Amino acid sequence: QVQLEESGGGLVQAGGSLRLSCAASARTFSMYAMGWFRQAPGKEREFVAAISWRGAKTLYADSVKGRFSISRDSAKTAVYLQMNSLKPEDTAVYYCASKLVFIYTSVYESSQAYDYWGQGAQVTVAS
Repeated sequence: QVQLEESGGGLVQAGGSLRLSCAASARTFSMYAMGWFRQAPGKEREFVAAISWRGAKTLYADSVKGRFSISRDSAKTAVYLQMNSLKPEDTAVYYCASKLVFIYTSVYESSQAYDYWGQGAQVTVAS
């Protein structure tokens, strides 16, 4: 069982930055691929970014490529999402997710691949 808790959401002006954190309770955090997803009101949950077991591989949605950056700190069992140049269309509830893996380069874009989810953090970007 893995517990995930997001933090760092809030209200920001367009063009600003926010950093989301996701703290994980897993003893073997380094064996988990991690992902960030978001869900805006009335829309489906969508993929944002993912990072492999050891952080060697990352994957981004086209809509955030060049603006967002995912990273992880195994010592702190945490994963981060640095969001720069925020746009009003980035407004959503952001969720982190984890998946136990055995191939250290694995990254996953599909929400169905993930085993555990956090409760979400609201990010609101004002125009």
